[in-house]
Amino acid sequence: MKQALTGARIFTGDQFLDNKALIIGGSAIIAVSENDNVVRDFPDAQLVELDGGILAPGFIDLQVNGGGGAFFTNDTSVSALQTMLDGHRPTGTTGMLPTLISDTRQTHQAGVKAVADAVAQGMSGVLGIHIEGPFFDMEKRGAHNAKYIRDIEGDDLDWLTHLDATRVMLTLAPEHTQPGQVRQLVEAGIIVCGGHTNAHYEQVMAAIDEGLSGFTHLYNAMRPQTGREPGVVGAALDSADTWCGIICDNHHVHPASVRVAISAKPRGKVYLVTDAMSTVGSEQKSFTIYGEEIFEKDGALVNAEGRLAGSAIGMIDAVRIAHRDVGLALDECLRMASLYPAEYLGLADTLGRIDEQCRADLVHFTEDFAVTATWVAGDFKQHR
Repeated sequence: MKQALTGARIFTGDQFLDNKALIIGGSAIIAVSENDNVVRDFPDAQLVELDGGILAPGFIDLQVNGGGGAFFTNDTSVSALQTMLDGHRPTGTTGMLPTLISDTRQTHQAGVKAVADAVAQGMSGVLGIHIEGPFFDMEKRGAHNAKYIRDIEGDDLDWLTHLDATRVMLTLAPEHTQPGQVRQLVEAGIIVCGGHTNAHYEQVMAAIDEGLSGFTHLYNAMRPQTGREPGVVGAALDSADTWCGIICDNHHVHPASVRVAISAKPRGKVYLVTDAMSTVGSEQKSFTIYGEEIFEKDGALVNAEGRLAGSAIGMIDAVRIAHRDVGLALDECLRMASLYPAEYLGLADTLGRIDEQCRADLVHFTEDFAVTATWVAGDFKQHR
């Protein structure tokens, strides 16, 4: 069954189009058509009238700890992954990397298996897995439990480099690796990012030479930049070929710091993430990790020590804040939420754009950034 989506302004990932209709069939985008030609050119298509607003590529979130009441590290099951997808879909997220925080190797292995099983079962919204830790610097661990923080070991390298899973992103502190270990991980197909790190500039650049390609929640839990010591932040902003995820929730990063990152990096190298916890898409305002209660306070999630412990936003919130508070153009905010993460994952041939033969992952939202509908591989869901 073909559908002709009309009535909305279309953002293709490159430009806005007016007076156009988007034709989808099955799981794929078929064409962008002139509104006046839809009935003639696609007589078998069901007309779906969207009441204004914007139709854009579905959002891709590369750092999602939980959602819908499920927290992945606590529940490494396929059903928890579905709950997370269901929780984030009303915020426009159509693809994600479920994220494991620092824990035991057994927990991480169980999470990898759950993701592999979900992908094998056709759970289209699961694009891979993000393993965040436990190979961190103790001083920069943030809300990660100290008892799990350690250097990477031979057994870790062995299982990580022999994963029979889909895309894997691994966040680590490069100063706690031995020479050649980052290269070994990258050669095994893992996307290696720096995060929760107190490394000096030279240590980060050495890891980049070995293939480290990104930075997790830029500015947070990493050595800051100063005039004499560029630190991790300076290395991230100075390296043209690396990618930076950034949390636009007005708690983790000041809008001015977001603008600095956008100015410093080449276009397309900064993408939005939520770092969301289980409260997103759920009525709950607190949850437990490591036996400790994490609760929402003034729109942020904090632990008993007052440390930030993930965010309470969805991707549509990140887009709205990046546009209204940071002051970025809406088209760039949408690319930061869809095209750029797709490019980082190597999926921009099928995701992050509205083009023929791309997967029909779409979000429709109003001028006030309220998500009304999403499509995941052509599967339609109305949200309001």
